[in-house]
Amino acid sequence: MNLPPWLRLLLWPLSVLYGDLTRLRVWLYEKGYLQPKRLTRPVVSVGNLTVGGTGKTPMVIWLAEKFLAEGKRLAILSRGYKGSSGTSDEIELMKFRLQNRALFGVGPDRYAQGKQLESAVDLFLLDDGFQHLPLARDVNILLLDASQPLNRQLLLPAGPLREPLSAMQRADILVLTRAETSPQTQAAVAILQNFPVFSASTRLLGFRRLGAGIQTLAAAEIGAGPFYAFCGIGNPRAFFQDLKNWNLPLALASEFPDHHRYDQRDADELQAAARAAGVKAFLTTEKDAQNLAGLAFNEFPVFLVIIDLEISQQDAFLAAIHSALDARSAAA
Repeated sequence: MNLPPWLRLLLWPLSVLYGDLTRLRVWLYEKGYLQPKRLTRPVVSVGNLTVGGTGKTPMVIWLAEKFLAEGKRLAILSRGYKGSSGTSDEIELMKFRLQNRALFGVGPDRYAQGKQLESAVDLFLLDDGFQHLPLARDVNILLLDASQPLNRQLLLPAGPLREPLSAMQRADILVLTRAETSPQTQAAVAILQNFPVFSASTRLLGFRRLGAGIQTLAAAEIGAGPFYAFCGIGNPRAFFQDLKNWNLPLALASEFPDHHRYDQRDADELQAAARAAGVKAFLTTEKDAQNLAGLAFNEFPVFLVIIDLEISQQDAFLAAIHSALDARSAAA
């Protein structure tokens, strides 16, 4: 969220008002004037403090895989942001990666969605749930992007913060994502040793060709490039930097708004630019693939970059989640 300084200054009074309203809302829940509703199954929430990408969807997929491996019946609750008809690009991505092994409840009322599913599941994952206070959760996981320090950021609408930094106190577990981009991340983890805090890095799993099914390709199978990278996600620059870190030569890179729904005009303009630059193929994200359906890329193949998270001290991270779940269960 890179607003010019003059616009940030103009919007600053609205940020102050937004911050006051946000604090009031949290205070009303803390004092019991507003009551969260509780499902009969445990809820693990994954969220962040900012607009834009911090790796929430990869984290939800990562956790889902771990809980499914433990034999748990799982449902994912999500608002389905900027989606329609009970789905969104992120929902479709999670469904594709999990291949019908999890149920989904999609809508603004996550409690109502959960009530419809709770008899069929053992545990819920609450996607983008940190600010969704109407639903009680048993574990609150907060993701912070190590590549984008928050200490000088402003609240919405002048900046990317959805809540003041003091809201971190509500978290049970902190995860610093994109740890590979910041040498100071591990030092920060060590300093915060009195708080359950872990780091996560982005890992390349391979590629898939758009429209060609689930088969994963190795880097050697997509050619030597150069490539044209494009995406419409919360943190596009992080995606482009990942590609460079993985030694994928880029001739061009284009950013679109988050959740951008591409049309054939976009596809034609991308291909015209690719033709002029002499690129061999496109690279984009799995999330973008959901918004490219039905478009014709006749001149160049489009490869989806398949990523995963690598969690530091994975066993300790999962143990911290289970410990919090056991503590809430005992208290109940």
